[in-house]
Amino acid sequence: MLTKRVIPCLDVKNGQVVKGKGFVNLKYAGNPVKLARKYYEDGADELVFLDIIASYEKRKTMIDLVEKVAKQIFIPFTVGGGISTIGDIRNLLKAGADKISINTATINNPNLIKEAAEKFGSQCIVVAIDAKKIKNKWGVFVKGGRQSTGLDAIEWAKKVESFGAGEILLTSMNKDGTKEGYDLELTRKISESVNIPIIASGGAGSLESIAKVFKEGKADAALAASIFHYKKYSIKQVKRYLQKKGIEVRI
Repeated sequence: MLTKRVIPCLDVKNGQVVKGKGFVNLKYAGNPVKLARKYYEDGADELVFLDIIASYEKRKTMIDLVEKVAKQIFIPFTVGGGISTIGDIRNLLKAGADKISINTATINNPNLIKEAAEKFGSQCIVVAIDAKKIKNKWGVFVKGGRQSTGLDAIEWAKKVESFGAGEILLTSMNKDGTKEGYDLELTRKISESVNIPIIASGGAGSLESIAKVFKEGKADAALAASIFHYKKYSIKQVKRYLQKKGIEVRI
């Protein structure tokens, strides 16, 4: 059995880590370089860094900050935000990223996934899907959750897998920042629809909520932010709890 991963997320705006609810009402949560080091030392399996307004502001991810963070950690490091070309991906990999998360650009140019996977390997291409439930369907949103694409999240997940994505970072916009638990139905449906790993994001609030996204949501990894940034739990506490629940994790 593959071990499940616990992944802290650094949502970065103007060089600082922020956290909001439903992608809005952002509040300061810390320094990205210091938090990255802390999470690495606390036993994080991976780290995700998202420049959350880069696509909306039509600019590139902050490479200098990515370089500083990369020097502090020795675990897989995923970077996303404002990535729209093969050149952008190459530059971030050179700056120290191990994986690249693409969202907005994949809608405008799905071929970017295929081209990137062929050039750099599927294992380092993560497609981010920001999904919002409207009536009884989950729609895909881009530009930091500001713009609807009209796409169905489950169908889009199948497509990005066929294009060569190695992993999906799935965020429930309805659950983001609520601390009420992940969207288990959405996560399970997408996990069952594809054969690539799913990183669940949006809603982590308790130890039980993380265990549930693995057991009931069938996620391969759980992303969390608020509970770590504001010191509700440490990564070690989360992993010890998961282990007690019979979920395989790396201690």
